[in-house]
Formats: sequence, C-alpha cells, structure tokens
Amino acid sequence: MIKKALIVCLLIFTGLSVFSQSRQKGIDNYVTALAKNQGFSGNVVVIEKDKIVYEKSLGYADYTTQMPNTPNITFPIASISKIFTATAILQLKEKGLLNITDAVNQHLTEFPYPEITIKHLLSHTSGLPPYNAFFDKYKKENPKKRFTNKDFLPGVVANIQSLIYQPGEKGNYDNINFLVLALIIEKVSGVSYKNYIEENILKPAGMNQTTLFPLPEQFNRAVITNYSFPHVYLHSYDITPVKSNSIPYVREYWHSYSFNGFADYVSTTHDLYKFDKALYGDILLKQKTLEEAYVPTKLNNGENNPDLFGLGWEIEKDTTIGKLVYHSGAAMGLSSNILRNVTKHQTVILFDNTHFNAHENATNIMMILNGKRVNTPKKNIANIYGNILLNKGTIAAKETLEALKKDTVNYYLSENEMNSLGYDFMGNSNPYHLPEQHLYKQAIETFKINTELFPNSWNAYDSYAEALLADGQKTEAIKMLQKSIELNPNNENAKKKLKTLLQ
Repeated sequence: MIKKALIVCLLIFTGLSVFSQSRQKGIDNYVTALAKNQGFSGNVVVIEKDKIVYEKSLGYADYTTQMPNTPNITFPIASISKIFTATAILQLKEKGLLNITDAVNQHLTEFPYPEITIKHLLSHTSGLPPYNAFFDKYKKENPKKRFTNKDFLPGVVANIQSLIYQPGEKGNYDNINFLVLALIIEKVSGVSYKNYIEENILKPAGMNQTTLFPLPEQFNRAVITNYSFPHVYLHSYDITPVKSNSIPYVREYWHSYSFNGFADYVSTTHDLYKFDKALYGDILLKQKTLEEAYVPTKLNNGENNPDLFGLGWEIEKDTTIGKLVYHSGAAMGLSSNILRNVTKHQTVILFDNTHFNAHENATNIMMILNGKRVNTPKKNIANIYGNILLNKGTIAAKETLEALKKDTVNYYLSENEMNSLGYDFMGNSNPYHLPEQHLYKQAIETFKINTELFPNSWNAYDSYAEALLADGQKTEAIKMLQKSIELNPNNENAKKKLKTLLQ
C-alpha cells in the first residue's frame, strides 16, 4: 500500500511538473513572439502562490544608447500609483479615521462640491471634470508656473466648474479623483502624501526600489540612471521609437502640472511583486477590506459602474479562470499592468516602454498560465508596407506586401490598420504637436491599395476619396465616393460630400 501511494504521488508530482513547464513554455513563446514582431519592450514577471514562475526582460530601456531592459530596472508605473493611494485611504478607514461614505468636504472644508464622497473618488464616479478645466486658464496666464497639490483647492475654488454629471450617476476614469484623495490622506494623517505612502506602504512591504518621482522631472530630465524611458513611435510606419521626453509638447505639458496622487511613482517589477505579497499576507490591509475593494461599485440606478471599478481596483467581468482584479498605468510612451487572480493566488506584472497594450498582454499571459489558448502574436503588414513605401517607393512596397500576405503564420493584414496608415500619411492627426507633415502621395497609394485588397469595403473607398480631395483630385474623388455609396447606400456623409462636389 505504501509503495502504491508513493508511485501515485510521484506520478502526480511528475504531471504537475510537466504542466508547469508547458505553461512556462507557452508564456515564453507568447512573450518572445511579441518582442520579435515589434510588439513588446519591457519586463514581465509571473507569480503563483508567492513564487516567481516566469520572468523575462526584452527590448531597450533607452533606444538611443541601446541600453537593455533588465529585471531590476526602474520604470514609471504611472496610474498603478493609484492603488497606493487607494490602499492608504483604506488603511485610514481601518484605523477609524474616515469612512468611505464621508463627504469630501467633511475633511477638506474648502472643497466646493458637497455631494461628492470619498467612495465616488475611489470608484471614478464623482463627475469632476479633469484638472485642466480648472487650471488651463492659469497656465495660459503664467506658462512658467508649476502647479502642485498646494495650488489645487485654491485654484478650484477660484475657478469653479460644473460637474460633468451628478456624483454616482455615471462613471469616467479621471486622475483628478486621486489627486483629491491624496489631499484627504494628508489632511487626515497629518503627514505629507509622500511620507505617508513611504512609511505605511513601501517600508512595510519592503519596497526599497520604489520612489515618488514627479512627472515633470520624469519627462524633463535627460539623464536618469537605471531607468526605462518611455518611448513612442511617432508614426505607424516608423521602425524605431523616440524618447517621449524628446518631444517638446510632452515636456511643456508636464512642466506645468506637478500634481501628486495618481501617477507619480517609479518602481521595479520585483518591488511590485513585494507589494503583491504584502497584500496577500495581510501586511497592508485586512483581507475583508480587500474583498470590499474588489466589488464593483453601484451607480445611483443600482447598476454596476460600467468600468467595473471597485475601491481603487478594476474588476474583470470574465470569471472563467477566477476573480481577476487589476490596475493599469499609461504614460506618454509607456504602459504597465498588475493583474491579480485572487481566486488562484496568481499575478502578472508587466511594463512596456514602447506600447500601450500592457493590460491586453498581461491578460493573455494570465490565460496561458491557466491552460487557455491565445492567439500567437503576428507582425503587422501595414507598418512594414508603410515604411518601405516611404523609403523605397511604390513598387518595392507592393512586392513586399504581396510576399508577406502569403505568410499567414507570422504576419497579418488588416483593413483598419491599412486605413490608419493612410491617415497617418495624410498628417491630419498630430497628437504630439509636431511640425505638420502631409504625405499625400503615400496616403493616396495606401488607400488605393486598400481598395484593391478589400474591394467590398465602402469605408476603404470613402477614405480613398478623402485623400484624393486633399490632393486636389476632384474627379477621381467623385468616382470613389460613388463607389462607396454603391456599397453602402446609408453612407450619408459620402452623399453630402458628393452633392457638394457635383454642385
């Protein structure tokens, strides 16, 4: 009997080991394919029952010097900082120093919106407009001034704005909610926001690589040691990204706004792993409090907040592999995510310093960890086509496209991606406020080939017409609009354009 039991145990252990290796291989295949296809640059750590089961660093922390990302490199966690703020508020609740149902002006007497509660702030249901609405006026009057938390309440009182909806009526994610929470933390605790977080969260969790690093400094300092700089691809046809802090508009914006409470910390994946362990170990909060934080708040009509926000945490609707709670972070050129399966004691921590899809990738990794299949990442043909079109011309771009179309294992072709590339060439959208660049020849060629690739798409012809019009080719534009309307008789916008052109 003892011998049989030992054999059974050995078989179970071997089976678990093989399954674990299979999951690790699946995660590694996914992450490696992402990086190979220009879809990932950063760090990922996968944790199960307090132990790291997978870890990898890929890409460059600085694409200018080609300094690589490493396991211990610091990076801006951006809005993951919000869960530090939420944890602090919930700690003060546990100490009996506040209730989340308290009106904000019970603690900040100058706050001019008596109907807003702490819970509204934690769940992004306050109805407050963005802080820009209060301070852009002052920014124009004094462009050199740097606004901090001390300026917030006086600025709001002096320039009161209407709420965008009644508190609890709707939900919309906005940084201003956690700026106000940071002020409440200072008022209730009697110490600065920075010192409270350090003494009550970072030190107890052993997070010695996590520091408050104000956004103006992050985006205006040229040299930072052991730091993964956020980067952006200025155009979809670019192969190499540029540092976000090399863009004047980004530097100027963050020079003015130095508010704390929502996006100020830099950390490492290992420090966030320590934070995760501290949450599971009742070091920072009681489990009962965390369970309350992981429940979506109800709106005034009794329905869940549409973004499924609880008390500082967002909750996934899909529970097929367990209860998933998370928070994402995004800066200009960086995204990060901490995704926790609280049912199975699993966590994925990930940052990417060149893309904005950290949550999507963390979710896919969590699925693989739980034996689920996800699509293998592929390279976007539109981006490759655009780069060759710009640098080598029409013939080379078309030949490449035709060749890559056949390799469906490694590449994918999307009508929408090609359409976006065309608009990128047109240069109408300029989110980084750079000098305008209108590459109508390339835009027209891209939209033209999109109609050949997707001949039944009314939208492809509509976009092609727009580029032709921008280039002054009225006769050809009319033909494309007519074709778009033929494919979609309900394309009212095309009908209006066509009527104007024919007149």
